[in-house]
Amino acid sequence: MRKTFIYVLWALLLLSMAGVAAVFTAIAKGKIGYVPPVEELENPNLKFATQIISDDGQLLGTWSLSKENRVYVGYEDLSPHLVHALVATEDVRFSEHSGIDARAFMRAVVKRGILMQKHAGGGSTITQQLAKQFYSPTADNVMERLLQKPIEWVIAVKLERYYTKEEILTMYLNKFDFLNNAVGIKTAAKTYFSKDPKNLSIEEAATLIGMCKNPSLYNPRRFNERSRGRRNTVLDQMRKAGFLTQAECDSLQALPLVLKFQPVDHKDGLATYFREYLRTRMSARKPNRKSYRGWQMQKYYEDSLAWETDPLYGWCAKNKKKDGTNYNLYTDGLKIYTTINSRMQKYAEEAVYQHIAQYLQPRFFKEKKGRKTAPYTSELTPEEVQTILNRSVHQSDRYRTMKEAGCSESEIMKAFNTPHEMSVFSWAGEKDTIMTPLDSIKYYKHFLRTGFMSMDPVTGYVKAYVGGPNYNYFQYDMAMVGRRQIGSTIKPFLYSLAMENGFSPCDEVRNVEGTYFDENGIPWSPRNSSKSHYGEIVTLKWGLANSNNWISAYLMSKLNPYALVRLIHSFGVLNKDIQPTISLCLGPCEISVGEMVSAYTVFANRGIRTAPLFVSRIEDNEGNVLATFTPQVEEVISETSAYKMLVMLRAVINEGTGNRVRRLYGIKADMGGKTGTTNRNSDGWFMGFTPTLVSGCWVGGEERDIHFDRMSDGQGAAIALPIWGLYMQKVFADKTLGYSEQDVFEIPEDFDPCKDKLTEIEEENSSKLDDIFFQ
Repeated sequence: MRKTFIYVLWALLLLSMAGVAAVFTAIAKGKIGYVPPVEELENPNLKFATQIISDDGQLLGTWSLSKENRVYVGYEDLSPHLVHALVATEDVRFSEHSGIDARAFMRAVVKRGILMQKHAGGGSTITQQLAKQFYSPTADNVMERLLQKPIEWVIAVKLERYYTKEEILTMYLNKFDFLNNAVGIKTAAKTYFSKDPKNLSIEEAATLIGMCKNPSLYNPRRFNERSRGRRNTVLDQMRKAGFLTQAECDSLQALPLVLKFQPVDHKDGLATYFREYLRTRMSARKPNRKSYRGWQMQKYYEDSLAWETDPLYGWCAKNKKKDGTNYNLYTDGLKIYTTINSRMQKYAEEAVYQHIAQYLQPRFFKEKKGRKTAPYTSELTPEEVQTILNRSVHQSDRYRTMKEAGCSESEIMKAFNTPHEMSVFSWAGEKDTIMTPLDSIKYYKHFLRTGFMSMDPVTGYVKAYVGGPNYNYFQYDMAMVGRRQIGSTIKPFLYSLAMENGFSPCDEVRNVEGTYFDENGIPWSPRNSSKSHYGEIVTLKWGLANSNNWISAYLMSKLNPYALVRLIHSFGVLNKDIQPTISLCLGPCEISVGEMVSAYTVFANRGIRTAPLFVSRIEDNEGNVLATFTPQVEEVISETSAYKMLVMLRAVINEGTGNRVRRLYGIKADMGGKTGTTNRNSDGWFMGFTPTLVSGCWVGGEERDIHFDRMSDGQGAAIALPIWGLYMQKVFADKTLGYSEQDVFEIPEDFDPCKDKLTEIEEENSSKLDDIFFQ
């Protein structure tokens, strides 16, 4: 009887073993559950965020799917503390097994399965946990989880066959979701401690590894003490595994858990407007005219031109991976090496904040306080303001949503006039308040907008890019997307045309008000903000330095407006709606800040225009270079004309409307520049350049009727120039950047700006023309 019982036990054991072997064989062959094919195991589907990297190696931000903000990091870039903490806590015999740890498994069966000890530890190896992350869906109950286990064992063994231990550790840390949009160890290290993984301290590494047990339960941001306790458990495991001494463990466990939390959000951080502009540019599709409305024909023209001439525009749609599919900005882990310098970008954003938030905006609030037309100019009537606001209401998302839902006009307007609790922007931070949606529209219109860009005139590298005051609240980009009237900053284009046609800075003209006629015989008399030197003979150099409208109008009368339009386009301006009228010389046309900065490289670069370059190269997640980019350049004016323009634009700074650069900001650099102000102070501009840097700034309201009413506050020299001055102060103060106030423009020693001065005969003819044009 006893012998028979033993035989039965052996038979049952053998049958069980055979059954288990059959089950595992069936799993391995895909007959039970899902085991990924070899190809998928060799190339697991890890989705990596694209990294946007500055020219000086700083991570500006990432682009990712909503729950896949993962940035790849290699084993060599992991802190050894991370590896030690993970192995000691999750799988101390990681280096000894081949995917399954039998001892750990039996311990888990006995202690947790039989003795029901909840804190006895699990039996899963790191490799099994990786298999679970990759290929196991969330189980709804214990039975489903038990059925998943054998499948994970099979996958773990296969993973060990295809990958080294280091590769498995790296995949595990790259895959794990640490919450707060921090997927993968690199993003987690940045989010919780503002560090790269290789720079994590022992206690910081232990904190993150502690989260691997349950990231929600041990979230250090929400549960600091609980997370600290878990961190100390990890440190103790590291001591037991021999990675720490008892003294080291004790001292580290006594430390508080201190975070430097920086949540990852594409709307936060440096260069937010730049990153969004770059994202839309790289992800663009080939333009299809049917997708553009009638009023978007200018954009269709620009997009079509960019598709054909700019390799960065639509880069993802133009380039394919090895498998034949197009690159994806959100999942392929690209590294976009931009031309932005993180320190210069920081200085530009600081300059905008210092001038607008701390000085300009308070003055604007003060001017508009108590006015019925606020934030609009007092030159409008309350009825006109209400008409404008009603138009804004009809253009809002709230209005469109309610209209689509079938609400009547009265119901919609009642909603817009009903107070609600809301959080709104302020320069001191977001604030909670109660106001109506209509009042919130009016509130946001009070805030001044700005655009700023700075670039190297030779390489085209865009060093700094500010599209507005705050991307979270004002997402319209005024650096490269929006266009505004440029006022007197157009005058260097006009004077360039004159220099190309034989004029010189020393040519003289009488400074008097004149009346001119366009090609249709319609008279035009330009106004001038100053009557200084009225009736006197002045040089063209003086006229440009002082931004004199009468001198510009005189020059325009001697030149061809059509030729000026063609020249403006050759300066890199894409707006096709520039009208060839005599009044063009005063800048009524609309141009973007980026176009203007590129145009002014002509004066710093001996007549050669350099197009803005935003990206230097693109790499895949393995470091392979996929694309490199070089600047696009073209000659716009002759070298001689460029030297003449340099003489006059220097005078703008040294003795003209841009003298605040010297007087208030103490900048001594060899430089040129130009201020600009449009009618009623609607737009304020300043363009400034040194031998190595060209920068431009615009400041104004959301709409042209939102502006300072006083010229002293609203002119370009008061609202735009200070941002340039503050920025350059910071750039010159940072000696590591390599910009020096001692840099000078290289002009031939024998160059004579007056060489092409009009002859007496020409002057005589010119005076006869004066009799015709001046009335």
